[in-house]
Amino acid sequence: MACLWLSLAAAAAAEDAPKFAQFAEKVYSGASAPVKLVTEDDRSFATRLRAAAKQPVNFAGHYILTTWGCGAECLGGAVIDARSGKVTFLPYSVCCWGEGEPFYYRSDSRLIVFSGVLNEESPKGAHFFELRDGVFLHVTSRAKDGTALSGIPKPAK
Repeated sequence: MACLWLSLAAAAAAEDAPKFAQFAEKVYSGASAPVKLVTEDDRSFATRLRAAAKQPVNFAGHYILTTWGCGAECLGGAVIDARSGKVTFLPYSVCCWGEGEPFYYRSDSRLIVFSGVLNEESPKGAHFFELRDGVFLHVTSRAKDGTALSGIPKPAK
């Protein structure tokens, strides 16, 4: 199946653009742990997080990704570890994605693509991240024509 983010760009035309299969992960099928509301942010989004925790794993093998609006044409969100209930917030909000989807991800891959502008300040493009050990790591960013982008802002705290 072709990667959905191809509609974003010729960014996929770049031979070295990350592929979901490069970040393969076995999908957890056990019962989900109750969500742990540890931080003030966790508690602020308790209703959304608890509702999401009832859903099946949809990202990175054992995570449940959920998003919500954070302004006009802006989305933020979090992932919940289905095995432990630990919450990790997305490192960026995404806006201005245009056609297609703001996030592309799979249940069997640690790769996620943020499509658009990060925190309303980065260059517009496809921003590839790997979720490794509960931490989002920036892999690369590509403009619509496939060229590498720089100037990625520091993650939100």
